[in-house]
Amino acid sequence: MQELLQVQDLTKTFRLSAKQQKLEKTREKVRTAVNHLSFTAYEGEIFGLLGPNGAGKTTTLRLLSTLIRPDSGDALVDGASVVREPDQVRGRIGFLTSELKLEDCFTPNYLFDFFAALHKVDPAVRDRRKQELFGRFGIDKFAEVKVANLSTGMKQKVSLVVSIVHDPDIIIFDEPTNGLDVLTAKVVTDFLQELRDQGKTIIVSTHIFSLIEKLCDRVGVIISGRMIVCDTLERVCDGMSLEDRFFEIYKETAGDVE
Repeated sequence: MQELLQVQDLTKTFRLSAKQQKLEKTREKVRTAVNHLSFTAYEGEIFGLLGPNGAGKTTTLRLLSTLIRPDSGDALVDGASVVREPDQVRGRIGFLTSELKLEDCFTPNYLFDFFAALHKVDPAVRDRRKQELFGRFGIDKFAEVKVANLSTGMKQKVSLVVSIVHDPDIIIFDEPTNGLDVLTAKVVTDFLQELRDQGKTIIVSTHIFSLIEKLCDRVGVIISGRMIVCDTLERVCDGMSLEDRFFEIYKETAGDVE
């Protein structure tokens, strides 16, 4: 299998303000969010990044998507370095995060065309993809409805399609079903499986065990910014449920990585 994502010893720290130190009742001035993290994702697989809140999952995805720079280490996204070639990386990935806020005054039609222009998608290709994706997610009926008047689920669907307007080979999702009703969540997870079957590489960050078990071919368990276990789902679970195995791993290692 071809390696489409190679994460190499990524480290990222943040300086805590006096206010943050007071709120968190800590004297530490610098916090390590990602600690010498390494893993690989392959063509045509869904890789799950599993960990509790504050484990460093979102920071890792921000590093991979070039939203922030690492203190040290690197990642190669289809051969392009997030440190040296961020523009190339951005053209090769789709990144969906709950922090993607769509402007209330715009319509799905406008947003799709806007993101297509950013990625320099040919207008004819843009229109074909819009028809396909809007139809797939039922957005076509709301194409000229302002974002402010869309449901939470529809906003998530619009965020998804504008994130992949350029048909990237590597797609990164941070908590892809967060806040969605069960019907919309199923539409999204079914689509992720379809993308995997098309040969796309999907990176999913979540703390939801059932989502990992349903979707992922391989999983990495991250605790306090460090990769503790990374392997196929079957090998990581070792005959246990993922939830039971995770808490066993956490109990064994949490004290070592604090």
